[in-house]
Amino acid sequence: MQIVGALFNKFEQCVLNMALINICDSEGHVGQEMRRHYNDWKQLTNETVSNPWLDIHQFTIYVPHPDQTYEDITLEAGLTQGYNVEVEPVKDRSELVYDIPEGGHFVVVLKQKEVNGGFAIAATGIFVRSLGIISLDVIVDLTQEETQPLVIKHPIIRDYPQDWETKLRLFLKGEMNGEELPRVVGYVDRGLNQDYRPPSWSEVYLAASDFIGF
Repeated sequence: MQIVGALFNKFEQCVLNMALINICDSEGHVGQEMRRHYNDWKQLTNETVSNPWLDIHQFTIYVPHPDQTYEDITLEAGLTQGYNVEVEPVKDRSELVYDIPEGGHFVVVLKQKEVNGGFAIAATGIFVRSLGIISLDVIVDLTQEETQPLVIKHPIIRDYPQDWETKLRLFLKGEMNGEELPRVVGYVDRGLNQDYRPPSWSEVYLAASDFIGF
């Protein structure tokens, strides 16, 4: 199982890490957007509003070109807030390319190759909330359907269980449910840990060489 590093440059690695930080934090922008879309969906279907994490969602991570500029916000500020991450509930699971166990969510990574250019698909995968991990299939050759597995670990979590790789494999195979996984995400979610302060983009980028996973 390869850890993030070889298939993405430092900037792209940090974008993915920052996205994971924002996805895990239910009190941040991504978490608020998740609740808003989930509540709207449940109201339309006249279903009971519950915990949005109990329903599969799709997280789309946009990896911008490092020189990309915007009119109303700096690139760094946007990445810090998680404005490059979109989230929506998966309304039809049959459209997914994975059989995602309960406790997992679908992830799509889109990458911008040039300034002001469009975004192309770079990877798909599964976000395992309890572990604070994204397991990706990075596209190496789209025409040949060649992919390479890649795991992104949360850069703030230092005490992953020693057998996290085994637990991750069992979960992805459907041999272990999300409730059986250690909930290390509790350390990095302000909804569960009021003492947690998510880092800024500059902190993530400057400390990148010290992060687990590089």
